Amino acid sequence: MELGYARVSTVKQDLDRQIDALRREDIDADRIYVDKKSGATVDRPGLRAVMEYARDGDVIVVHTLDRLGRTVRDTLNLIHELSERGIGIRNLADPIRIDSTNPDDPMSQLAVVLLALFGQMERTYTLERAAHARAVATAKGRRVGRPSVVDPDKLAYAMHLRDNGHTIAEIVTKTGITRTTLYRHLPPRPVEPLTVGPVTAAESTPET
Repeated sequence: MELGYARVSTVKQDLDRQIDALRREDIDADRIYVDKKSGATVDRPGLRAVMEYARDGDVIVVHTLDRLGRTVRDTLNLIHELSERGIGIRNLADPIRIDSTNPDDPMSQLAVVLLALFGQMERTYTLERAAHARAVATAKGRRVGRPSVVDPDKLAYAMHLRDNGHTIAEIVTKTGITRTTLYRHLPPRPVEPLTVGPVTAAESTPET
């Protein structure tokens, strides 16, 4: 029997594309298990359910291999665990097609490793690009991340406290504004020079 598994990382993403692809493989809707969970999350009820339901000789079909796990190790461990139970994995949309129902096929095993590695590399590059974009935006003075609503009076009070020498911890206690929000809205405190020469980047230390 073929069983389907589909996953998206957030509740705002759409499972339809994956489900449609699985339905085109003649997998009934009641045999397609789904999760709206990050692959990094251990608690994935849909994946757990399909693995518990699958029996020797069954095949779990996924749109792409990275739906199974977020790291090479996790994906390979899962495929190995299923293989020991006689359960195969088949993908639909990766550039390399795999079918782990034949554990003696070395090319199939190599394809699994390559696809898991490519998936992890792409995720790493995506995170690096996002971090670089945030760093560039911050350097240019642009605010990044989710906008937060701050009471202007509280913020003015926080700035007053900061100007009068209070620490961030004290300001958090007095205003109820979170530390992250304070760092986002308050300009950095001028760095006291350690020498008579210009202040260098190495002399700047984060505020505690």
